[in-house]
Amino acid sequence: MIMPRGSDQLLLPLNPVFMWFTLLLAFMLNLVPFGRVPAMPDFLAIALVFWSVHQPLRVGVGVAFFFGLMMDVHDGALLGQHALAYTLLGFSSIALHRRLLWFTVPSQALQLLPLFAGMHVVALLVRLLAGGMFPGWSFALAPLFEALLWPVANWLLLAPQRRPPDRDENRPL
Repeated sequence: MIMPRGSDQLLLPLNPVFMWFTLLLAFMLNLVPFGRVPAMPDFLAIALVFWSVHQPLRVGVGVAFFFGLMMDVHDGALLGQHALAYTLLGFSSIALHRRLLWFTVPSQALQLLPLFAGMHVVALLVRLLAGGMFPGWSFALAPLFEALLWPVANWLLLAPQRRPPDRDENRPL
């Protein structure tokens, strides 16, 4: 089997409980009131993209839509603003997941930067079309911060799968 260039070892199977725990944790991080800082990275978007790339059959457009609606309800935003942005982000990351896994983690972050930027632009356009105010140009820093957090998210979220398997004296591997 040909392994992608970015991975140096085989990973253990994913525990679905861990995957859902990390999505809920990222959702709760988005709920923390850090103030009205438009440049704050969207932790849920990073987690959704990560699991959409690594587990596209388990986390897809439906999960992204659900969490988008939950963010809309929490923010009191126009219903569907985050849902549309997260759905497009989930679809784009699933469409790119095979190609993306062949690159190193820093290269992946560079390729995900336009996806994160597109998500924020879609959310901004929906907000502006609904009569909202422009948050200022500092909102353009959020996709950059999300791309910079991609290596950290990649390292943290793959850590349970990297643990050494239990040694079996009857198996050579």
